[in-house]
Amino acid sequence: MDKYNKVIKELIQFRNERDWEQFHDSKNLALAISIEASELNELFLWKKGDEVENVNPDKLKEELADVLAYAFLLAEKHNLDIFDIVSEKIKNNALKYPVEKAKGTAKKYNEL
Repeated sequence: MDKYNKVIKELIQFRNERDWEQFHDSKNLALAISIEASELNELFLWKKGDEVENVNPDKLKEELADVLAYAFLLAEKHNLDIFDIVSEKIKNNALKYPVEKAKGTAKKYNEL
């Protein structure tokens, strides 16, 4: 079993042992991702320069794991393979942001 499927299995087992699937509809999983992403952002709030890159690594791992866990559960709920959807997104973004126009700029595709 690969690492991804192992983690999904562990997440589902953890959830099911606590009878939390009843709370994990798509809306609540999406909201949980947003809330956990806000907690991740809080680690960087008001930091400047080197402080931004030197956040507490344990806190970073904890908050990032929360975001990913809920994202994995939402993808699993809708039978989406995270590797496939990310790969597809990269291909779509390559069309929106061709290297010759996008290299070195943070402009949005419609501003290039």
